Amino acid sequence: MTRVYTGSNPVGAVMKNTYDLFNGKDLEIAELIQQRRLQLLVHSRIYYNLDSNIVSDKKWDEWARELKTLQEHYPDIAKKVMWYDAFKDWDASTGAFLPLDHEWVVRKANQFVSKKVIPVKSKVKKKSAKKRLF
Repeated sequence: MTRVYTGSNPVGAVMKNTYDLFNGKDLEIAELIQQRRLQLLVHSRIYYNLDSNIVSDKKWDEWARELKTLQEHYPDIAKKVMWYDAFKDWDASTGAFLPLDHEWVVRKANQFVSKKVIPVKSKVKKKSAKKRLF
C-alpha cells in the first residue's frame, strides 16, 4: 500500500505509517530507504535548483547506489515507504528528474542552504621571516 501525501509535512505522516507497518530488521531497512530518499531529494534540489551543494558528489553517489541496492534487495519494503513512485524506476544516475518542486522538498532545501556554514579563512597572518641587517 503506497500512500501519497500532499500536505506540508509528508515525512511525519509517513513515519507513523512506517512504524505501523514494520518492526525489527524490516523497520531499520524501511527507515534507511526513507532517509536516503529524503536526502537525495533535498540535496538534488540544492544542487539543481539552488546552484549550491552541501554534500560532495561522491557522498551523493554513495547514497544513490546504497538506495538503489536497498530497493532491489527489499522491493516489498521499498513499495511501502514514502516517495516510492518517484524512485520506483530510478537508476541512481541523477537526481535531476526527481520531484524537486514538491513543497516539502523546496522548504527543506531552503532551510539547509540558509544554514549552510561557509568556512572562513583564518585572519591570523603567518609570521614572515625578518630580514637580518647583518
